[in-house]
Amino acid sequence: MLPILTSVSSIFVAVLLFMLGNSLLAITLPLKMEAAGVANELTGVVMAAYFAGLLAGCIYGKTLIFRVGHIRAFAGLSALNVGAILCHAMIFDPMAWAVLRFVSGLCIAGIFSALESWLNDRLDNTNRGRVLGVYMVITYFAMALGQLSINVWDVDSAGGFIAAALLTSLAIVPVALTRAEAPSLAKAAPITMGELYRISPLAVTSAVCSGLMLGAFWGMGAIFGREIGLSVFETSLFTGSYIFGGLLLQIPIGRLSDRFDRRTVLCNVLAGATMVCFAGLAAGRLGDPLPVVLALAALLGGAISNVYPLAIAQAFDYLDREQYVAGASRMLMAFSVGAVAGPLVCSIAMSWLGPHAFFGYIGVIAGLLTAFVLYRMGRRKPLPVEEQLDFVALPRMSPVAAQLYPDAKAADEPKPTMPAD
Repeated sequence: MLPILTSVSSIFVAVLLFMLGNSLLAITLPLKMEAAGVANELTGVVMAAYFAGLLAGCIYGKTLIFRVGHIRAFAGLSALNVGAILCHAMIFDPMAWAVLRFVSGLCIAGIFSALESWLNDRLDNTNRGRVLGVYMVITYFAMALGQLSINVWDVDSAGGFIAAALLTSLAIVPVALTRAEAPSLAKAAPITMGELYRISPLAVTSAVCSGLMLGAFWGMGAIFGREIGLSVFETSLFTGSYIFGGLLLQIPIGRLSDRFDRRTVLCNVLAGATMVCFAGLAAGRLGDPLPVVLALAALLGGAISNVYPLAIAQAFDYLDREQYVAGASRMLMAFSVGAVAGPLVCSIAMSWLGPHAFFGYIGVIAGLLTAFVLYRMGRRKPLPVEEQLDFVALPRMSPVAAQLYPDAKAADEPKPTMPAD
């Protein structure tokens, strides 16, 4: 493994720095708006704009790479992203920040399409799963560290923006100086959203609901922490606990989904998320003790962070290998639509009902999806466990990550024709 990891080390360093900068910016923005007294609804608009940009990048980013090539697209989008980050420090206006966040989201989708294409080009089916595991650990570690980095600077200063821009600009260096040839983006077998929904209604619906929950957490989690009286440091621990929970529970949940009907595992994960949210509401009546809040954040992160990977696995069980990228693109679109709505709806709920509507909102979405899973389980027979693909947690930055999915079946082996759900 060491020679393989060495060969992709420049990509891993770039991902580490990009995610550090992106995560630091993601917590800096809501904390600065909260400190300035910006209304929750406006904060929700700003945070939702990032996911709208991610959706646009999912649709158009690959076209740009086809048109100008990996290196030019990567360099151009990276420079544009750095400029957008620095503009936050020059302009304090929520609507202007919403435009900048849209630009950043669009750039990030294109940047990671290029990076993940490069990574896939260096791997084969014998090492793809293990390398993808390292990739995900680096991603989660960088996200958590980025959240905690907010404590290095005063929230009222421009330090967070400057550091995020610096980290993002440094991420360009290892890729720009690599001697490896840029890969070619293979054409993917097309699939429409309607076709994907007919193949697996549960996968598409779960992707949308995953976006509704994760978008709300990333958009309003820091605001929730501040509104219940947590300090900036404690708020960063709250969001960081969520990320570490997602990392720690992926392996056990993934292994369970490989041994049992995936829908049963998804149903239990969602039921667990619902109960955690009820516990969060109860904690509010006890004064939100910090150890309890952090434990709930870790459990909630472990649950809802796995909804999207389980949905991807559910869809891939019924797609041919050449449909993975197109299918992942549609799933990412479904996730992004939910993630755009999540901060908007959650921010309104928190303004009307108070900060603990944050847990109430996520709990309602998790509960409704639990009911839908049970409904679908009653409509279709389960896929035999031996015919399921191995669970692999894919990143949500670009659809190209689907090329990294290690298919245990032969490429020409037909997938099941029975309904997925």
